[in-house]
Amino acid sequence: MSGPQLITLGCRLNIADSEAMRAMAADQDDLVIVNTCAVTAEAVRQARKAVRRAHRERPDARILVTGCAAQIEPAAFAALAGVSRVLGTGDQKAAAFRFARPGAADIVVSDVFAVRQHAPHLATAFAEHARAFVGVQTGCDHRCTFCVIPQGRGASRSAPAGLVVDRIAALVDAGHAEVVLTGVDLTSYGADLPGAPTLAGLVERILRHVPALARLRLSSLDSIEIDERLFEVVTGEARIMPHLHLSLQSGDDMILKRMRRRHLRGEAVRMIARLKAARPEIAIGADLIAGFPTETPAMAANTLALIDDCDVVFGHVFPFSPRPFTPAARMPQVAPQVVRARAATLRAAAAARRARWLAGLAGTTQRVLVERDGRSGHAANFARVRLTAPCPPGAIAAIRISHVEDDSLIGCPA
Repeated sequence: MSGPQLITLGCRLNIADSEAMRAMAADQDDLVIVNTCAVTAEAVRQARKAVRRAHRERPDARILVTGCAAQIEPAAFAALAGVSRVLGTGDQKAAAFRFARPGAADIVVSDVFAVRQHAPHLATAFAEHARAFVGVQTGCDHRCTFCVIPQGRGASRSAPAGLVVDRIAALVDAGHAEVVLTGVDLTSYGADLPGAPTLAGLVERILRHVPALARLRLSSLDSIEIDERLFEVVTGEARIMPHLHLSLQSGDDMILKRMRRRHLRGEAVRMIARLKAARPEIAIGADLIAGFPTETPAMAANTLALIDDCDVVFGHVFPFSPRPFTPAARMPQVAPQVVRARAATLRAAAAARRARWLAGLAGTTQRVLVERDGRSGHAANFARVRLTAPCPPGAIAAIRISHVEDDSLIGCPA
């Protein structure tokens, strides 16, 4: 093994953070970094499970636990067997990865709300992915009633555009044909920087100054913050991938208000209709919460209908779980068995919509970024593709799609 072992849970921003930490601890083969997520109670449970498994499989390794769950519940992770250090999200850049194996875990977790600048620890290489993930923003200034992530990431902070462009240029030079811009609240990018640049401006600058970048992908966006300039870039620039993942959360206006979201159902539906009218090949993904407190059957039906109304082919469904210190945790809760049933219904509907979409891609030729294994990859619309003949890892290959199997497109080089 060369360098630390990474175990990354949660969002794409965590992937970018993990790779940056890998680079900072590149010569430490006895280190395991577990980068945690706190978006749901299940995510925290999985983080604890990952730490226990890492200690079981590598009992002599030092285990560093970081990420949102570590920031929010440091003592709980410090108490787990094998953990040598718990590192907060605001401390990753300044972290001393060289530490002795203590008898009890060393906790390095500062007040993340006191951090006012985005730590520019952007990775310049990715060992496990054909795509590169660049975290350009972290934190969130909004206070959705269900969300604990501001406690894990702090206030919204953005990386300077010049630094982002330099890092992406380095990634392209290292052989990455696709870069994914990530953030906790990506569409808020720039509000904290001098001159208040916007996400659209950042994207335009990247495309202009890194002409060798073949594909730029945006991670989760808030539909209400897609302004006209960003709309024009997303729909008119071929190097922006036709795949948008939107933070919709619910399809019912009353629930959206109780979530303290900033959009209503109709606004999201109209924005997606506009996007697809301007660029029909755009594939829509969405975060959806099942069983939010006070949700009635009729309200749940409105969210279910959103899958068809917005042509959601990548449904990311979260069964609601109350998170500590959030307003939603104090609201009247939906019975757990009802939450689970509604989540299963949403997942089934999203899977059916996705299956129809994938079936419609049979017989087409897709431009696929080939993964490290040379046998799989993602099309521009983010459909998963399995190759019947190997292609060079990291290449963008024209793949003729023959059929669909196990939720993947199957094809051979055209």
